[in-house]
Amino acid sequence: MHSPHGTPGPRAAPFPGPELRPEDLGSAGFRADHSVAYAYATGSMYKAIASVDLVVRMGRAGLLGYFGAGGLSDDELAASIRRIRAELGGHGPFGVNLLSSRPEREERGVDVCLAHGVRRIEAASFVRISPALVRFRLTGAHRDGDGSVRTPNLIMAKVSRQEAAEAFLSPPPPAIVRDLAAAGRITPQEAELASAVAMCDDLCAEADSGGHTDQRPMTALLPAMLTLRERMAFTGPAGRVRIGAAGGIGTPEAAAAAFVMGADFVLTGSVNQCTVEAGTSDAAKDLLQRAQVQDTILVPAGDMFEMGTKAQVLRRGLFFPARANKLYELWLRHDSLDELDQDTADHVQRRILGRSFDEVWQEIKSRYVDSRPAVIERAEQDPKRRMALTFTWYFAKATRVAMEGDAGSRVDFQIPCGPALGALNERLRGTPQEDWRHRHPDDIARLIMTGAAELLSRAAHLPTPSTTVAAGRVGVRP
Repeated sequence: MHSPHGTPGPRAAPFPGPELRPEDLGSAGFRADHSVAYAYATGSMYKAIASVDLVVRMGRAGLLGYFGAGGLSDDELAASIRRIRAELGGHGPFGVNLLSSRPEREERGVDVCLAHGVRRIEAASFVRISPALVRFRLTGAHRDGDGSVRTPNLIMAKVSRQEAAEAFLSPPPPAIVRDLAAAGRITPQEAELASAVAMCDDLCAEADSGGHTDQRPMTALLPAMLTLRERMAFTGPAGRVRIGAAGGIGTPEAAAAAFVMGADFVLTGSVNQCTVEAGTSDAAKDLLQRAQVQDTILVPAGDMFEMGTKAQVLRRGLFFPARANKLYELWLRHDSLDELDQDTADHVQRRILGRSFDEVWQEIKSRYVDSRPAVIERAEQDPKRRMALTFTWYFAKATRVAMEGDAGSRVDFQIPCGPALGALNERLRGTPQEDWRHRHPDDIARLIMTGAAELLSRAAHLPTPSTTVAAGRVGVRP
C-alpha cells in the first residue's frame, strides 16, 4: 500500500505495541557528533554529481551529505564550499570528499577544507594513510577539561579491504606525525596527542557499489570489519570508531539488514544520483530511473586503467560498457597503437573515439603540458603508456557527455551505478516518485530509514522458537 503522498508505506498491516522510530536506528554517537536526525549519510559522487544542491537539501533536513569534490579544481571546490555554507546559513551538517590522489593534490584539497572551516571529510580510495589525511585529522586536536582527547576534524573512511580498514582504525603513523611536526604542519601538542586517536571516527564498509568497486557482498564485508574493530579495540582507540555499511543500500530491507548485522550507520550512493538535486544531466537521470537490478556491469576504471581496477556502470541502452571493455582488451594484447591491425585501428578511431589517434594525443598534450609535463614525457618514451592515455581519453569523454546530456553521444554515456538503484526503482514503480523529477535525497532517506524501523519493529514482535530480538531494540547502538 502507499501513503497519500505517493511514498510507499509498510507492506504489512500495523501491529499494536511500541515501535522503533528511524531516529532510534544505529549509533546515537553518530547522530550526536554529526548533529543529525538519522544514522544515515549520502556519499560523495565524482565531479559534484553529489552537488551543492544535494548537500544543502540534506543539511536543511538535518541529515548529512558529502559533497563530490573529486575532479574539481581548487577554485571550484572553494566556491562550492562557500555556497554550501551560505545556503545552510551556518546550520545543518555537511562534509567534503577527499579522494586518494597525488600527494600535492591531496595537500591542496586539505588546504582548501581547512581554510574554509570544513570539519568533515569522506576519505575515499585510500589504501594507506597519507600525510594530508593525518594533517587534517590532527589539526586542532586538544584535551578537554576531563582529560579526554578531542579532534574537531572528523573523518569518514570508505574502505572495501581489511588492510585499509586496519590503517584507519589505528592511530596516525608515527613517522608521518614526526615529519609533519618537524615541518611545522602540525603543532607539537597536536603531535603528542596523535597516539590517542584513531585515523577516523566513522569507517564505512563499502560493499558492491556503483563506480569503483571490489564487489564484496555486504553480508561478508560488514561482519569482517566489525570483528576487526573488536580485535583492535584491545590495543588502541579503534573501539571508539563507528562502523557503517554502504553499497547495495537502496531499500528499507537493505538498511534493516545492515542494522541487524551491527552497522552503526548506513550510507547511500547510486540512489541519490537519480534525484532532482544530483549534478548530472536529465538525460542520464532518464536512463537511471528505468534501471533494474540486472542493468549494471563492470568496466575498467578510467583513472586506474593500467592497474586493472574495475568500476560498475549502467549498461542498459548504452554502448559504453562494451566499448570500454574492448579498449582494455586491446591494451592488454598490444604494446602500442602501431601494433593494431588496420581494420581495428579504423574501428577504434571512427566508431569509439570519434577522431584520429593523433587528434586525441594533441588534446592530451595540451591538457598536461603545463600542469604535468612528466606525464607527456613518459608517454612519448613508452608507447604502451601512450596507448593507455589515448584509450582513457574516451573514458573521460564518456563521463563528460553523460553529465552534459549530449544527445549526439548518448550511447557513450558513462554512468556509475550499482544494483541498489534498480531495487529502489522497483519499489517506487507506480508511485509519483517513479519519475526522478519527484525524487529528493532527503525523501529517499526518510523512506529507507522509516521503512527499516517498521521492518525491525515487526521483527521484534515475531515469536521465534529459540531466539528473540531484544525488547524492540533491534538496530539500536549506543
